[in-house]
Amino acid sequence: MLRLIARALMTLLLMVAAGWGAAALWFDGPSARWAAGALSAVFASGCLALLVWLRPYRRALLAVLVAFAAVLGWWLTITPSNDRDWQPDVARTATFSIEGNRLTVHNLRNFDYRSETDFTEHWETRSYDLDQLQGVDLFLCFWGPTAIAHTIASWEFSNGSHLAISIETRKEKGESYSAIRGFFRQFEVYYVVADERDLVRLRTNYRGETVYLYRIRMSAAQARDLLLDYVAEVNGLATHPKWYNALSHNCTTAIRYHLKHLKLAQKFDWRILLNGRVDELMYKRGFLDTRLPLTELRRRSDITARAKAADQDMLFSARIREGVPNPRMVKPR
Repeated sequence: MLRLIARALMTLLLMVAAGWGAAALWFDGPSARWAAGALSAVFASGCLALLVWLRPYRRALLAVLVAFAAVLGWWLTITPSNDRDWQPDVARTATFSIEGNRLTVHNLRNFDYRSETDFTEHWETRSYDLDQLQGVDLFLCFWGPTAIAHTIASWEFSNGSHLAISIETRKEKGESYSAIRGFFRQFEVYYVVADERDLVRLRTNYRGETVYLYRIRMSAAQARDLLLDYVAEVNGLATHPKWYNALSHNCTTAIRYHLKHLKLAQKFDWRILLNGRVDELMYKRGFLDTRLPLTELRRRSDITARAKAADQDMLFSARIREGVPNPRMVKPR
């Protein structure tokens, strides 16, 4: 009986592997759809035929594993690129330079939107004094399903300026995001370094998203280390692009990688993947303002209406923070 169960489980795993291989050939294979479809169909049907007809079973197992390894080996050779016909909003790659405590960003995005697709481009160079860094905040953006959100980190400086960074997919002209395609090598990862008014207003005012702003309980020193880790990654991507992956390298798991580099990450939790609940996890671990019940904190952290009202206001970042609880303002006992 145990042998039959083990064989059934192994067969199931091989079928999953064959399914992934067929999907990889379909999405990442030849640009001609008929060729990709043909390869995908041949691979899937071939693996199924081997499992059904080839005997003894060990030989079928080995044959499917070899076929899967061949597809996986090919897939891992597909390299990302910075040289494609990019959409205008991701056309330029940000870079940072540091002189003493002065952090300068080149190609910071600060677009003026009239709609999601109609905008005036502004790529700017801005400087920040790292000695004025006070902390980091997190935006959670919901476009539909509440189990999944998009996260944006934003660093606050004592002079009232903010530096926002959103980890997204870099799309080519004519391309649109697909959650399924995001599991394959279809999109390069892209760090949007931007003015808050660009990133947040785009989502609340033109995409109709609901956005929450959470002030994070983190020391200025830790926030600085986190920012500098982002800076290193952004500069690295300018010369060595990487693939985005909807599971392993997305807007939230990438933040966890940065925290792990700094030895600030805690035990993995399922809410990191279903990140629509990540505020619940952060509240539980004390990163948010726990003086309020979580339901009340969520209510007061919903900045959607304030962002819509602030719109063109030059004090956009200050306006959206009005009434949002800030645990960094709590003096330690």
